[in-house]
Amino acid sequence: MLKKKNYFLLPFIFATVLAIGILIGGKLNFNDTPEKLFTTNTNSKKDKLNRLIDYIDYEYVDDVNTDSIVDVTVNNILDKLDPHSVYIPKQEIQRETENMKGDFVGIGISFYMYKDTIAVIKTIEGGPSVEAGIEPGDRILTADGDELFGKEMESEEIVKKLRGKAGSPVMLGIYKKKTGEKVKVRVKRASVPIKSVDAFYMLTDDLGYIKVNRFAESTYREFKYALTVLKKSGATQIALDLRDNPGGYLGIAEQMADEFLEDDKLILFTKNKKGTIEKSFATRKGDFEKGQVYVMINERSASASEIVAGALQDNDKGIIVGRRSFGKGLVQREMPLPDGSAVRLTISRYYTPTGRSIQRSYKNGVEDYYKDYYKRYGNGELKSADSIKVADSLKFTTPKGKIVYGGGGIIPDMFVPLEKTREQQQVKSLVLESGFLSYFIFEYLDKNRNRFFAYDQSQFINEVIIEDELVEDFVRYATERGFTLNFKKYTSALKKYIKAIIAEQLYGTNAYQKILDDDDKMIIKVIELSNEDDSDQQ
Repeated sequence: MLKKKNYFLLPFIFATVLAIGILIGGKLNFNDTPEKLFTTNTNSKKDKLNRLIDYIDYEYVDDVNTDSIVDVTVNNILDKLDPHSVYIPKQEIQRETENMKGDFVGIGISFYMYKDTIAVIKTIEGGPSVEAGIEPGDRILTADGDELFGKEMESEEIVKKLRGKAGSPVMLGIYKKKTGEKVKVRVKRASVPIKSVDAFYMLTDDLGYIKVNRFAESTYREFKYALTVLKKSGATQIALDLRDNPGGYLGIAEQMADEFLEDDKLILFTKNKKGTIEKSFATRKGDFEKGQVYVMINERSASASEIVAGALQDNDKGIIVGRRSFGKGLVQREMPLPDGSAVRLTISRYYTPTGRSIQRSYKNGVEDYYKDYYKRYGNGELKSADSIKVADSLKFTTPKGKIVYGGGGIIPDMFVPLEKTREQQQVKSLVLESGFLSYFIFEYLDKNRNRFFAYDQSQFINEVIIEDELVEDFVRYATERGFTLNFKKYTSALKKYIKAIIAEQLYGTNAYQKILDDDDKMIIKVIELSNEDDSDQQ
């Protein structure tokens, strides 16, 4: 769900975006009785932190929030280990669990506070609100008799009112913007999917496209469904888009790679501190072993994304297209702590089938590790494959003789440069990733939704043209809220982004992705490669 407006965040900065996804602070709850406080314990290594916190609790001259001290201490400890061992605080556990589980229990809407009222931006496909007849633009006035309008409410407070146990009902008071009437709607809370497959559709008569945003519990099921639909639509080739995918569960990546690899092919192996090696092999269940596959990656593709790309590349299956991936070759396990928080601790390293470790060095600390993006920008790597520096000592050979490298990400077989400038990237990030443009479009559709009733998704994509006046309205909207970027330089891009967000709110993520992909250079390259493969087979 969208949260309350915060227009002054610029999520473009790569290091911040990726760090938010991986570096999560936390707190531990150490318990010691006063009787134990001054006892002697020879195992001081394990007891030292507990004892210090107790001294501060009982003896320090001022009152101190020791939870915050523990928080800082624990994160300092983890910083000395590696960039991917992190704490997840108690208050973040539910959100993290839902995100990786792939669903949550609720009524299934995206909303934000429009003026002083909860406005439905869109209903989530597969959620109970669709069945109950709730529509984009509706206002939720009450929940079980409690007023939800006319007051300042945080998103978390609203969520508590709308979520609950699966199967439990909530009576909503709804103002139907389209008809102007007030109605009572009974909604039975249910499991609502958090999609990890953003879109899937046919790029050409025989080339299907699947975009995956993370590797959650539900991802393989969603992927398998998309693959089945595309095969029925005639796909003999698949473009698997893992760009900007930060990873997730290793097991899900193994299942996905298995769909493309022949029986008994090595997918990866892991090695822990004791030297124990565990290998993962492809099984008999793969449904796309004979078809061609193109895997798209970029500098923000990490972890499980790299497992899939590395497994296919090292087995000479398909073509990896794009730019060098992030370079995360560590495996974490989430371990619960007594106070409800958890630690996600690195327990092993993984290696691609040829024996490559693609983990980047983190010897200079976490901050330097996440600023690698700027180094790639500065040294020209994002613009030219010739600028990628690799050591001969990290050279490996696939079964068919292809040279591949370890030591810092997956280097693609076919390089596609980043063509946008940093300012263009910033504009795209601001208007698409921050939710800023979504707020503007909601307000626009709130007044003009009936203009689009006559269009189905295909007609909207092919026939609707965004007028200069709407772009000017958005630039004025942004300027009034303190943004000083020269948006007028990017009129053409803004028209595309505006149309994509309108399509998303009217028709869903498939329409959104199709509009954004229309002139995507990496997808164009995949289509060219696909056509070449078709010619070779004829």
